[in-house]
Amino acid sequence: MRLLAACSLGGAGHLNPLLPFLAAAQQLGDETLVVGPPALRETVELAGYRVRPGGEPPEAVVAPIRERLPVAPPREASILGNRDLFGRLATKAMLPGMERTCAEWSPDLVLREPCEYASAIVARRQGIPTAQVAISLAEAEAASIAAAAPALEDHRAGLVEELRASPYLTRFPASLDPSPFPTTVRFKEAGPATALGRPLPNWWHGSELPLVYMTFGTVLGHMSIAADVYRTALNATKGLDVRVLLTVGRRFDRSRLGAIPPNVRVEAWVDQANVLDQADLVVCHGGSGTAFGALAAGVPVVVVPLFADQFENGRRIADRGAGLVVEAKVSTAAPPRPRIGEGDAPRIAAGITSVLAMSSYQRSARRIAAEMAATQPVDEVLAALVAGAIKSTR
Repeated sequence: MRLLAACSLGGAGHLNPLLPFLAAAQQLGDETLVVGPPALRETVELAGYRVRPGGEPPEAVVAPIRERLPVAPPREASILGNRDLFGRLATKAMLPGMERTCAEWSPDLVLREPCEYASAIVARRQGIPTAQVAISLAEAEAASIAAAAPALEDHRAGLVEELRASPYLTRFPASLDPSPFPTTVRFKEAGPATALGRPLPNWWHGSELPLVYMTFGTVLGHMSIAADVYRTALNATKGLDVRVLLTVGRRFDRSRLGAIPPNVRVEAWVDQANVLDQADLVVCHGGSGTAFGALAAGVPVVVVPLFADQFENGRRIADRGAGLVVEAKVSTAAPPRPRIGEGDAPRIAAGITSVLAMSSYQRSARRIAAEMAATQPVDEVLAALVAGAIKSTR
């Protein structure tokens, strides 16, 4: 069996949900191939998988959209990201390479992350079964398809209904993530992804203070607001009785952070499984990969949302008692959507202190972890897809 995994722009958060299926396929002796933007090549190869880079829009076109996302009103941001960037620009850039790859490599199954549309277009033409692997809440992804619909229908009439009818595979728990997709299958990662992580280096010289893992994803490092967000996070932890690991991504120049508090270790990247095995709290932007990865490990979160689905992710987690949300203060001088800045550091610090002090947050996170652990193993879901037991409703 040949499994093709298709990934669009958006960094590791768009790739990571596909990796458990690639691992399961390889363990069965199947062939795998990832098609994604050139920027993902190193990440895919480090994960141990073959990759064939596809096309991507020029950075000069992507950058203005990326910069606008954190400050645009929600509806405008949705159109910019879903319709203009993913539905139109990224799909057009990826289509020629995807056509060649599917024709030359002849995959038996295509798994795509929901922002990658070229593979759905090509697979339908060539009669290849497809399924989408969630990167976010199901309702948010259904809304993304709706926002992108005009651009998608330009590529092919009927594409929107095909996407809605495609099998929808998600790691997220039903209690936080009711799904409008008619064929929704929930899965849990298996093997190394859920095994105990390796111990972290002795960065804190034997300290046993609570460990706070702070990360704001891989996309932020490309944005002009990155340094302000990271400095705000650092200031929030200054003087707290905690150990802090802050990751900033491989594209961000750490010298821009200035002085680092003595209780903080700054790294470009650390394997999330290794950190979550030891963390007492995760502070993040609410990206689904990090936020729900923390909950799967039974670790509560403080969400500091910046853009896209992060606001809704944080609210749902807070509603279930597994964490808190700290949004930017509204100011008459701020843009339509205010940005996190230095004035928010005390509120982030208070959120960290509150979650660490109250055991109810951890209990709630562990309940969600148990729910996620009770879903189907990823290898069983993959086998069912290959056997045709999970089919499109169309």
